[in-house]
Amino acid sequence: MHLSEATWTDVRDADIDAALVPIGSTEQHGPHAPLGTDALTAETVAAAASDRWSREGTLLVAPPVHVGVAEEHRAFDGTLWVSPDTFRAYVRETVESLAHHGIDRVVLANGHGGNVEALAEVARRVSRDADTDAYAVSFTWFEAVGEHTSRMGHAGPLETAMLRHLAPELVREDRIEEARAGGSDRWGEWVRGVNLAHDSDEFSENGTVGDPSAGDAELGAELLDRASDALVDVAGAVVDRGR
Repeated sequence: MHLSEATWTDVRDADIDAALVPIGSTEQHGPHAPLGTDALTAETVAAAASDRWSREGTLLVAPPVHVGVAEEHRAFDGTLWVSPDTFRAYVRETVESLAHHGIDRVVLANGHGGNVEALAEVARRVSRDADTDAYAVSFTWFEAVGEHTSRMGHAGPLETAMLRHLAPELVREDRIEEARAGGSDRWGEWVRGVNLAHDSDEFSENGTVGDPSAGDAELGAELLDRASDALVDVAGAVVDRGR
């Protein structure tokens, strides 16, 4: 069930096991991929997990959060961001509104690396708040794809593969070589385990990290399968665990 497509009576009458809240970003993804990549992938993984849910109840898919913690990409046109405080408050209050209707088991299904730290804190605070009476965890799809996780980068092989599988018309294939040539091999500028670069333009000319040509649609299909299967497992554990 997708909340934005349901009526209020549909939600009232449904047997909802848990809610998935897709959370992305609107930020640069190199010259070849759209700014909405993170929200698109997060929502698609959540939808696929809901479809694969085999329990008696349903997984509710909430509308995606499109703007996140993305100031690190501010040098690139079109990128939007909010402060971590604003982001945490927005996500937490979204979870609280679900809990108000008795939907008190929530997975924050994330598609943007910059959101990870803030979402972990939101999940902890929600779960510790007796007044909210909810339990939440944070899940990031590209951390749940096995050996492929180490290839994540930014607008690199994994995200480009997902786009080629999900929405190939959004990939500017004529700019793939430009993206590869103007990108970097690694996120950040590291010395003794410390990243000296706060913003992505400090180490990547066009915002790309990794080789986007290395991610084809077949890999994208595999990534979607792995990520959505993992999300089903996490949601199941959240339902079973309770507070």
